[in-house]
Amino acid sequence: MTYVFFALAAAMVVLTLALLLVPMLRSGRRSGRPRGVFALALAVAFVVPVAAVALYAHVGNLAGLKPQAAKPPQMSIPEAVARIKQRLAKHPQDLQGWVILGRTYTLMDKPAKARDAFGKALALDSDNANLMVAWAEADSMARDDHQINGRSRQLLQKAVKIDAHNQRGLWLLGISDYQQGDFVNAALTWRRLDTLLEGGSKVKAAVQHQIAMADLRADGKSQAQAETMVAKQDANDAPAGSNAASKAQLDVHVSVSPALKAKLDPKATVFVFARNPSGAPMPLAVAKLKASALPATVKLTDGMGMTPSMQLSSASTVVVTARVSNSGQALPQKGDLEGSTQDVSTDGEQQVKVLIDHVNPGS
Repeated sequence: MTYVFFALAAAMVVLTLALLLVPMLRSGRRSGRPRGVFALALAVAFVVPVAAVALYAHVGNLAGLKPQAAKPPQMSIPEAVARIKQRLAKHPQDLQGWVILGRTYTLMDKPAKARDAFGKALALDSDNANLMVAWAEADSMARDDHQINGRSRQLLQKAVKIDAHNQRGLWLLGISDYQQGDFVNAALTWRRLDTLLEGGSKVKAAVQHQIAMADLRADGKSQAQAETMVAKQDANDAPAGSNAASKAQLDVHVSVSPALKAKLDPKATVFVFARNPSGAPMPLAVAKLKASALPATVKLTDGMGMTPSMQLSSASTVVVTARVSNSGQALPQKGDLEGSTQDVSTDGEQQVKVLIDHVNPGS
């Protein structure tokens, strides 16, 4: 790009000189003063290029000619959050700003802060079903027991009344019913959701799995009995030669970057979990080990979710995160060592590698 610019600039200078000098020399010959005019022409030929370069040096920007200069500077997520918060401090009525902040905190695995941001948004738009669901979801993740009750449940009930097709709202409300032992209503809620889902999808299969679980629990079966019976039914329904259930697994190799090894407490707890990048923030599978065991390989499979409804097989791709928790709590804390993958397939065909390479900055 720089060479092209200078070539074009040189051509323009030559054209300028031609337009100036040719008429000047002709005029000198007609007036009988060719030598004086020739001397003046030489001066002009010298001054014009020098003046052009000097002018560009004063007001131009050669760095702007470089391709990389056109690229905007990269901003980290904490920097982006700081920018959003600064704007919201000046414009607290910015609904979209609060929504973006809540979603960003959700991506950063800070559910309590996400809940607060969605709460601000709800105060500005109290009848928004999606905001109600987002608040309830963040609240369940911020709680140690991940229960969906109290205000969360009330908001979900209101949300599905406002928007009867709100799939995430129906899913979470069914989880709330199941958690409270109301298996009849859990099955009814999930059946409403089932009618909205695309046939043959993994999500629909997961919902139907939970409907079967709720039906069996409503019939008096224990959780263990229901799991065994549904697993047998799933095996009988699977096509001959199918091993789809066994493919829903991940072999995850977890290691620590050399720069963080000095910060690693061998007694700390390491949580390794998979989450649906486009679904609920609750993990689909979780494993725990001691930091002293790192580097290590763990297996994530169905049945390792935090609630019965969380199944690894319900997602075709997941994001896998490893977190070293000095507090021993699953919720992220400032100072935790962390690492995550991009979206990876749950088919189990390749080993997933997670490098713990940064420190949770908190906020």
